[in-house]
Amino acid sequence: MPQGDTERYRGDVTVQPEITQWDLRNRSREVMDAVQGGQSFTVTRGGHPIGQLVPLRRYGRFVSRQEFAAMSRTASGTDLHTFRAEQETTADMYSDDPYDR
Repeated sequence: MPQGDTERYRGDVTVQPEITQWDLRNRSREVMDAVQGGQSFTVTRGGHPIGQLVPLRRYGRFVSRQEFAAMSRTASGTDLHTFRAEQETTADMYSDDPYDR
């Protein structure tokens, strides 16, 4: 993380570090390297938050069996009938012809 950034805390949840518009402009390479490395920032102007810099989600990331099992343990349960009803509702929202969308 670029030096000089502040992290705010709300309860026991860490909020993204803040970076000023000036720091973003003058240290853009360092900031972008941090974003590429997975760091997120809240950009401020005059002490007020104006935007966020977040890494793009990378699809196709390999998930290990252990990580998948850990995520599955915390996932909410859905019964099969509810799942199918939601899928049908979503499928009905779109035309089969991509040019009609």
